[in-house]
Amino acid sequence: MSTTTATDMPTLLLVQANATHSPRVETRDGSSVGSVYSYMIHKGSGRATHAVLSLGGFLGMGKSFYPVPFALLQFDPVRDLYVVTVDATLLKGGPSWANSAPHFDQGYADRVANYYGAPIEDLTR
Repeated sequence: MSTTTATDMPTLLLVQANATHSPRVETRDGSSVGSVYSYMIHKGSGRATHAVLSLGGFLGMGKSFYPVPFALLQFDPVRDLYVVTVDATLLKGGPSWANSAPHFDQGYADRVANYYGAPIEDLTR
């Protein structure tokens, strides 16, 4: 029988920080796509690497969550929202989850970056 100890578990390099304000997210053409649910923060540097967008749902039910490399978002300070620089169709077909977040390790971050054609970030630094 094998037991797992805390030292056997890989160290997570990112921590999820839920957004208390949940800024809206629009496409470049001004269409609303959802809001920022949380940010993935690199523990070592303190920088946001990804924004987790909340799309769909009604009255809190049926929402899906889509991680997007932070480099694909532009903040509009006048309207207090983010503009996503990829097409909404590409976004809605991207990596996502509904009930439980995946293990957000280097491999998952690489899959997200590859899907969007974004640069791969080395999370070990």
